[in-house]
Amino acid sequence: MQYRRILLKVSGEALAGGKGFGIDEAMLAGFVAPVKAAHDNGAQVGIVIGGGNIFRGISAGSMIDRVSADHMGMLATVINALAFKGALIAQGIECRVMSAIPMATMADPMVSEKAVRHLEKGRVVVFAGGTGSPFFTTDTTAALRALEINADVLIKATKVNGIYDKDPMKHKDAVFFPQLDFDTVLKMNLGVMDAAAISLCRDHNLEVRVINIFEHDSLARLLKGEEIGSVVRARRVT
Repeated sequence: MQYRRILLKVSGEALAGGKGFGIDEAMLAGFVAPVKAAHDNGAQVGIVIGGGNIFRGISAGSMIDRVSADHMGMLATVINALAFKGALIAQGIECRVMSAIPMATMADPMVSEKAVRHLEKGRVVVFAGGTGSPFFTTDTTAALRALEINADVLIKATKVNGIYDKDPMKHKDAVFFPQLDFDTVLKMNLGVMDAAAISLCRDHNLEVRVINIFEHDSLARLLKGEEIGSVVRARRVT
């Protein structure tokens, strides 16, 4: 395979589906199917899930302070991680949830060496609780966890087939970018991931792929070497 160990970043909001809130089991199944296929083909899979389907943060003037709101968002990712774990186990795949926030009755503590051992034993690992600190997004968590487990690539799962200059769901004239370097993504503010996450990937030369996870076999085809979606990597020196 093109990649042996991957970190898959999944949107929490996408799990809500048409319901707009909570977990839509059909959407959950849509995410689990490609993960199962990748696992069955021999890939080691780590997952970071957002919490936007449970808690979307605060608006200006909210009586909830930013630190409390971020902690609430971290707890929302634990709910999604447990749902993902249950769905994977139902498909016969061993799975562990590892949380940056201590909660021993529900999840293992986040320890990178233990996460790697789980992956090497064929278990899917779902990372929950964000970074454990406020002011960091799950995009940054995904970059951090990918580096901690020495992943070959960070794959961002979306509803579109890659990176565009604007939302292709709203703009028919949106321009598709099959390949970009990190500095260009930051300069153009393309919104692939937040700036902290992109900078972290750039500084450690971690390749980022953006694919439509719901496109038939997209993840499996990417792992086998097909040029699926968009790729962000270090600028090549000529």
